[in-house]
Amino acid sequence: MAKRPTITDLARISGVSVATVDRVLNNRLPVREETARRVYEAATSIGYHAAGLIKQRMRHELPEYRLGFLLLRREDVFYSEFARELELAVSQSPRFRGVATIDFAASLAPDEIVERMRKLAAKSRAVA
Repeated sequence: MAKRPTITDLARISGVSVATVDRVLNNRLPVREETARRVYEAATSIGYHAAGLIKQRMRHELPEYRLGFLLLRREDVFYSEFARELELAVSQSPRFRGVATIDFAASLAPDEIVERMRKLAAKSRAVA
């Protein structure tokens, strides 16, 4: 049976000290995002048992944003697929924790667009 990777192995592979790995694992003191990412990538590559915990802690410290998107024609396959891709991209962003709020306009009437954008803006950090 293969030996399970240790914190020392993880430190050596990621090029940081055992103390830095400990700070990343236990969310102590600020650790640069680049360093935490390097530790996470090394943990994943060697099969370190707490790689998932490192990833979770890294995402927990990211800012959280709600982004609003106004698309056309809900029933159109292109726009429904585009909405799905937007939701996926926002939820998987490595830079922030995000939620996509997507609305659909039934027409290109300026009044409708303005009203829907205002509603999205009221509950979103940014709209598009």
